[in-house]
Amino acid sequence: MNERLKVYEDKMKKTCEHLSSDYLGIRAGRANPHVLDKLRVNYYGTPTPIQQVGNITIPEARMIQIAPWEKSLIKDIEKAILASDIGITPSNDGAVIRLVFPELTEERRKDLVKEVKKKAEECKVAVRNIRRDGNDAFKKIAKEISEDEVKQLEDELQKMTDKFIKDVDKMMEEKSKEILTV
Repeated sequence: MNERLKVYEDKMKKTCEHLSSDYLGIRAGRANPHVLDKLRVNYYGTPTPIQQVGNITIPEARMIQIAPWEKSLIKDIEKAILASDIGITPSNDGAVIRLVFPELTEERRKDLVKEVKKKAEECKVAVRNIRRDGNDAFKKIAKEISEDEVKQLEDELQKMTDKFIKDVDKMMEEKSKEILTV
């Protein structure tokens, strides 16, 4: 592959990876520890990921259990969960925190699918912006290389863009199907 194209391929790949990690945080009715990935707990004055202050397990299909290594953290972890947008109220028994995922209503499933499609569209726009940046860069170096080479680079970049857009569509379809499956 041409070195000039490699930069843009890497950027497109990172954009798709970001979408994929975003999708992990969208819950689909089943307990998924990734919904906690973005949550931070105040641990001795430092915002710390929940995964680093306790043990996270899934004892049942629709329950996440968090066992903090220090009992004093229970209140802070509950605060972080309540302040987040995951929409689940934690319960604790003094030793562990439980998050019970309710069955998703039909309306909530449709809202989640809309969110999935929105994130996919944002990703596609980002990929197209990367393509545009690449085409602009190729036009700037048109003085150094032949018009045919510029045209070839633009064609290759377009093929790469099409491939990544197709990947985004596939990820969107899979996540939507997962959400709509009862």
